[in-house]
Amino acid sequence: MYVTDPVQFDTDDPAIWINPLDSSKSLIIGTDKDENGGLYVFDLKGKIIKEKTITGLKRPDNVDIAYGMLLNGKKVDIAVVTERMTHKLRIYSLPDMKAVDNGGIPVYEGEKGVMFRDLMGIALYTTKNGEIYAIPGRKTGPKDGTYLWQYLLQDNGKGQVMAVLKRKFGNYSGIKEIEAIAVDNELGYVYYADEQFGVRKYHADPAKGNKELAVFAKEGYTEDHEGISIYKTTANTGYILVSDQSANQFKVYSREGVNKLISTVNVSTNQSDGSDIYSGALNADFKHGLFVAMSDDRTFQLYRWEDIAGKVLKVN
Repeated sequence: MYVTDPVQFDTDDPAIWINPLDSSKSLIIGTDKDENGGLYVFDLKGKIIKEKTITGLKRPDNVDIAYGMLLNGKKVDIAVVTERMTHKLRIYSLPDMKAVDNGGIPVYEGEKGVMFRDLMGIALYTTKNGEIYAIPGRKTGPKDGTYLWQYLLQDNGKGQVMAVLKRKFGNYSGIKEIEAIAVDNELGYVYYADEQFGVRKYHADPAKGNKELAVFAKEGYTEDHEGISIYKTTANTGYILVSDQSANQFKVYSREGVNKLISTVNVSTNQSDGSDIYSGALNADFKHGLFVAMSDDRTFQLYRWEDIAGKVLKVN
């Protein structure tokens, strides 16, 4: 296991970018949640890459990554981060970390409720034909089935990203908030944690409608449901890991079927919020995948998948 260099203020959420030319040169992108926060870039030993790190963001919360965004006729990988205090998505090309958002993309426009525009989580959905959607979360919202808004990301004609609202969906218990969001591109599902209630499941494709497909992970949590990550053992099997934040554990559910509870994994992270997983080989350290989780000491922790899996879960 590696522990990253500490950020300046408060780690919150990581994402893993896989270098298509050399997986050993892949990157970990992580948020530093503060009103003068940042988006930190680490190597696979957890060392900060200063020349790629972005500072001066207004309380960046969660980050996610997508591959092959078409900008200026070229495919570009992107990191999308929620900037809570400006109510904007900030978008950077990878691996150079250059802004491609024309100063930021406002979302949840027109919402008037208190903290209805204060951004939290983010998940990106890539369709089989290459369209990329952003699904940002927020601190609070309505209980009428429109908590989450989903946006199609497109080139604005000038090589910058724009967002087009495509749907409003998502039930909300009203107990706390919705932050952790994850998308399974292959199976076409979006999962999100309705904190202290459970994990909700929907179709990720807006064309398939807004019906809630399932609610799981409703029992056994000490307090908040937090980070959601998906480990894929085949194209349609694997595991969904959900952070039981106050217990310093991740509960593991089946990716396929009814998402039944399989195992509970203890971790050394404290009060872990965001997390991410890559299911393939990266280098000699991470031969079967990488699990990255936030800890409340301003760091992220990097685990080998086989250490998480133990004797219960499968490895690739």
